[in-house]
Amino acid sequence: MCETNRKPKIIVFDLDYTLWPFWVDTHVTPPFKKKANDIVDSHGQIIQYYKEVPNVLKYLHEEGYELGVASRTSEIQGAKQLLNLFNWDKYFKYKEIYPGCKINHFSKIQKASGTDYKDMVFFDDEHRNIVDVGKLGVTCIIIKNGVNQTLVESVLKKF
Repeated sequence: MCETNRKPKIIVFDLDYTLWPFWVDTHVTPPFKKKANDIVDSHGQIIQYYKEVPNVLKYLHEEGYELGVASRTSEIQGAKQLLNLFNWDKYFKYKEIYPGCKINHFSKIQKASGTDYKDMVFFDDEHRNIVDVGKLGVTCIIIKNGVNQTLVESVLKKF
């Protein structure tokens, strides 16, 4: 019997230039804090994410997908702090945020979840990460200008 409506079990996102338009270890200065309705860095610079990201995360969470992040940033605390301040922590079951090859990140997600690589989707802006993780059998999607609803829905339809 062929599977018709196959769905990924885990959807993983990179952070920098995928969920937000900057490198957390270079372009902004932690610690971050909430100021009125904004999140600001230690210089008072307003920190923004790609516009559609909160709705995409909420939609995927409500649809029952398990979500994860895999980031090679060296600014581990700053990245985790932003996930918390943006109120996105609640969406991510898996958080692999540290320097190194993304194969390590996915190996830990795979071990923790027991999910086959072929049942995972990964969104990232860097070609080398797409190549590395793709070799594991993960469906990898290169991101140009941040994650958006249209892209995510089309990837899920094709999966």
